[in-house]
Amino acid sequence: AEYMGVLHFYFNCSADAMAATEQQQVIYALLADLLYPEKRERALMELAHLKEKEPDMAPILWWSYSTMTVLLQEIMSIYPLLSPPNLSTQASNHVCNALSLFQCVASHAETRNLFLNAHIPLYLYPLLNTVSKTRPFEALRLASLGVIASLVRGDESDVVNFLLSTDIIPLCLRVMESGSEWPKSIACFILQKILSDEVGLQYCCSKFDRFASVSGSLNSVVSFLLEKPSARLLRPVIRCYLRLSDNPRAREALRTCLPMALRDSTFNELLKDDVATKRSWAQLTHNLKPE
Repeated sequence: AEYMGVLHFYFNCSADAMAATEQQQVIYALLADLLYPEKRERALMELAHLKEKEPDMAPILWWSYSTMTVLLQEIMSIYPLLSPPNLSTQASNHVCNALSLFQCVASHAETRNLFLNAHIPLYLYPLLNTVSKTRPFEALRLASLGVIASLVRGDESDVVNFLLSTDIIPLCLRVMESGSEWPKSIACFILQKILSDEVGLQYCCSKFDRFASVSGSLNSVVSFLLEKPSARLLRPVIRCYLRLSDNPRAREALRTCLPMALRDSTFNELLKDDVATKRSWAQLTHNLKPE
């Protein structure tokens, strides 16, 4: 069966190979190598390096024989290492290469909805649900968040609806509260994109406990910023608060629970060169003035 599968792969690729660029022919050969466990690690690493150079990489990955199945198998293979945490750096790097190829598929207009409709993001949730702060786990969460961020970057309501229905927000909030700067930044960006959709805003503000969880996690990020200032992290935090202030009930609550650091000049120096974020901050301040 494996032999027939390899023949099927080459048969499908042969028609395209004549018109393919030299780089694409290298990619086809590496995709064939994925079918062999002893060649898979090197093939994943080289494909991850090539994904930025090949504009058609996402469709090639999606439509090539067994590629998505192999990538899923690689991710699922480390589930037993998540709890109790026993993940090596090598295993983490291996899976991160697979996740980078998923990110490529998630970011491409032609394959994004196919990726979503196959419910592939669900296989990343166990990786996001980890709590170990060791480097291998941090890298795993960062790569997984990158895939979700690529999905929401398209500003499509179907993506937001899927993520809300599968409880992505609690996973993002956990990262915002316990992760390092980079994962916090991406988790805040994902939350910002969800809130920018009307359904996402309504979801977060329709119940007090949801709003309290979101605002509490944002407040914890502000506390983190007081110790480790970062304009990159502050930017999505301000935009999240600004979007929440568009909801009347949330706006009223923010008048009392917005951190003092966002009411005074604490972050003036951090944002001195960021005109767009300063404008968002000014708008937030205006929105929260007593009526």
